[in-house]
Amino acid sequence: MSFLLLGLLTGFSLILAIGAQNIFVIEQGLKKQYIFLVCLICSISDLVLIFLGIFLFEYFRIYFNNFLELIFNILLLFFLAYFIISKLRFNYDNLIINLENKKISLTSIILKTLGFTYLNPHVYSDTVFFLGNFSKNFLIIQKYQFGLGAAMASFLFFFSLGFLSKFLSRYLQNKTAWKFINLFIIIFMSILFFYIFSDTLKLT
Repeated sequence: MSFLLLGLLTGFSLILAIGAQNIFVIEQGLKKQYIFLVCLICSISDLVLIFLGIFLFEYFRIYFNNFLELIFNILLLFFLAYFIISKLRFNYDNLIINLENKKISLTSIILKTLGFTYLNPHVYSDTVFFLGNFSKNFLIIQKYQFGLGAAMASFLFFFSLGFLSKFLSRYLQNKTAWKFINLFIIIFMSILFFYIFSDTLKLT
């Protein structure tokens, strides 16, 4: 599998979830309020955080020894286990979208979008910690490809979510659709879990 495709699939697996940020993007799409700007801010923010995580771990890789790498791998396994369990326990009754259409200023929409992005702890655990940690042993060119793939997933996801929200909203509030989406995520993340587990065993 190419590192670009791996980044794309991993990015989609992390971002495909009903969270505050994604619901906000859907709502703005349905209300037709600053859709392009909202999607652009979310996508560029993800791109910055993805490459920050990847090269932050590249910087620390200089100081990595087997023990430190083992600790990071164990933390990564705990993160993946928690991520998979959260998908298994996902509450499908929480799919609520607010369609109350109030006028909102440009400044307000920018601040709201930045708030939903940078005040969300999951964005850091997903982009900076997970993607950076997972790619820590890749070659530099592989890191660029992996990061580009993950960033492409964010751009494709947010712009699709924003501009196709009217079409997607009926499916996004459908429990069966989310069961299939979460099944894909669980399978893909489980494969990554066993890959990292195998890599961790080599360090012990």
